[in-house]
Amino acid sequence: MAVPTQFAYRTLKGIGIVDAAPVYEPLPGFQRPEGNSRCCVYSPCGRYFAWASNEGVTVIDASVGHVITTLPTPNVYELGFSPRGSYIITWERPSKDEAGDAVKNLKVWRTVEDLPDGAEKQVVGRFVQKSQTGWNLQYTADERYCARVVTNEVQFYESGDLGTVWNKLRAEGVADFAISPGNTHSVAVFIPERKGQPAAIKIFNVPQFVTPVSQKTFFKGDKVTLKWNQLGTTLIVLAQTEVDKTGKSYYGETTLYVLSANGGFDSRITLDKEGPIHDVSWSPNSKEFGVVYGFMPAKTTIFNQRAVATHTFPLSPRNNILFSPTGRFVLVAGFGNLAGQMDIYDLEKDYQKICTIEGGNPSVCEWSPDSKYILTATTSPRLRVDNGVRLWHVGGGIMYNEDMVELYHVTWRPQALDNFSPGDQLHPVPTPHASALAYLSTVKTPSKPAGAYRPPGARGTSTPLHFKREDEGGAAHIVSNGTSLVGSNGFGKPRRQIPGAETVDSLPPGAASANGPASGAAEGDENLSKAALKNKKKREAKKAKDAEAKAAGLTPTPDRPATASGENRSPERRDRREHQRSRSKGQQDIRTPSQQRYRSNTHQGKHNGPNGNAPAGHMNNLSINPTATRAQDPPELSVTSPGGGSPNAKKLRGLQKKIRAIEDLEMRLAGGEKLEDTQMKKIGTKVTVQAELAALEAET
Repeated sequence: MAVPTQFAYRTLKGIGIVDAAPVYEPLPGFQRPEGNSRCCVYSPCGRYFAWASNEGVTVIDASVGHVITTLPTPNVYELGFSPRGSYIITWERPSKDEAGDAVKNLKVWRTVEDLPDGAEKQVVGRFVQKSQTGWNLQYTADERYCARVVTNEVQFYESGDLGTVWNKLRAEGVADFAISPGNTHSVAVFIPERKGQPAAIKIFNVPQFVTPVSQKTFFKGDKVTLKWNQLGTTLIVLAQTEVDKTGKSYYGETTLYVLSANGGFDSRITLDKEGPIHDVSWSPNSKEFGVVYGFMPAKTTIFNQRAVATHTFPLSPRNNILFSPTGRFVLVAGFGNLAGQMDIYDLEKDYQKICTIEGGNPSVCEWSPDSKYILTATTSPRLRVDNGVRLWHVGGGIMYNEDMVELYHVTWRPQALDNFSPGDQLHPVPTPHASALAYLSTVKTPSKPAGAYRPPGARGTSTPLHFKREDEGGAAHIVSNGTSLVGSNGFGKPRRQIPGAETVDSLPPGAASANGPASGAAEGDENLSKAALKNKKKREAKKAKDAEAKAAGLTPTPDRPATASGENRSPERRDRREHQRSRSKGQQDIRTPSQQRYRSNTHQGKHNGPNGNAPAGHMNNLSINPTATRAQDPPELSVTSPGGGSPNAKKLRGLQKKIRAIEDLEMRLAGGEKLEDTQMKKIGTKVTVQAELAALEAET
């Protein structure tokens, strides 16, 4: 009988282990623990499975489910194994003892050891580890050495003697490191930017820590992700900044580098699509890797170990890439805020697409060890509804479904490929479990999508390119320094158009556009405020009045100026006029430089003629031309606003208004209100204003 695959899960109520294809039943001999559990994990070799509860840590044999050992250490929040399962590592929350010293909360135990009856299990080593991020020790593949990072150095220990530091790798400011998984003992360290110096990645051979065999320096690297291939010969460095200074991305800027462990090759990977790097993953053959990058729809490309692109998949909204353990298939999926679709490609058949799986909204996606199945799960706390586990065949069909309440963790049991019989993973298609058939009966058949609303005038026509995604034939999404978006594909501000009119680009040179005259006046009007636009209209009306006066025979007389319009106004109107001027000036000061240039040109055209002199039709200092009328003396003229009456009528209205204001102040004073000095002075001018008003009425 074929060896079944196996997966384990942790929910709110307990731990479960299930033998997957072809049996799909709980592991015989395993007694499910009930109650709260904080974490669970398989050993990398697949022999052991452990979980932590409030009482302690329990380790079982993953094949039969029997308990092997227990660790008397409560309050464990993280668990880990060495590569061969010889050691188990526990991490507790940092705390202090009675003396105020930090408690050594990272402990290393032997997984299996012979103890006399009644003897308690003892730790191999213990350390102080405050941060939960990167808490675990890193072991070499043969478990000969292990290492941990401390301030300015990486300390190496022999796995059997954790009380003595075996060797130290000194690196000023080291923040992260990664030991290669292959037979060659290599270690890569990351040193962030410091004091204007670039960040650096250095690779050393253990234990020759004097000179690195390979290194790469770069800027824009606040943190990195280090990914070795399975042979430990090549390292991928995914560098990321916290903030993108260009403003193109909210999540910072990402760059990708490749370094060989022997120092023969290092390079930055140049990507041909603008945007962030979503995911990068090695193939199990250690000769190629895949990268998902760019603004949505993202681009997925396969590179060889020399960072040369060998194949590019079609553009699609995807952000994850996973190679199967055999290296034959690759899964390109869109999780998170994307639709959860998974594309499966066969690399051995010229990257032929096998199927697309509608996975829903999974937060976990893993290949089975035999490369026949894909496990997807929706877990808490990311989503507290629709939690459960589903198994899909590589051909696209669902094989198993189990709904759960508050599923926190699920993972495959690691198993070597030698445990499975060789054959074609695609054929024959296995028989689905009954739970899969029940799930399919509840899934509604997708109806034809109605599509987006289209106005009646656009129905029956092809969709414009700026409404299409890039993978649907639309234009590429281009970002220009984060300040504005280029509107080539509908992302930027549309150009202002009038229906039925040609765009500015299509007009011949010098022709006026439909939005305004070619001289640029319309462009200036768009940028003016309401008050400035009102003042501009007044100036234009004055110019029109000048033209009419000039046509009627009015010319300026330099030796006898006419009475200015401001002198004929009442004090209240002059004060209001000055206030409007100051407010307009304040609005003018906050205009953009282009608007100020427009205003300055306007004022220059108002006060200067073609030769820079005063214009002949200026509104002030006007008198009747003697050659036009010699029979009578030239009357004084006062310029009024457009549409106004005679100057005397305007002055009459002003005096009447002033009398009403004085009478209002007298009524307020009679009512007992305390008036200001200026208001009292205004009341004192009532006699003078009345005399002036009577004289003016007598003239009219």
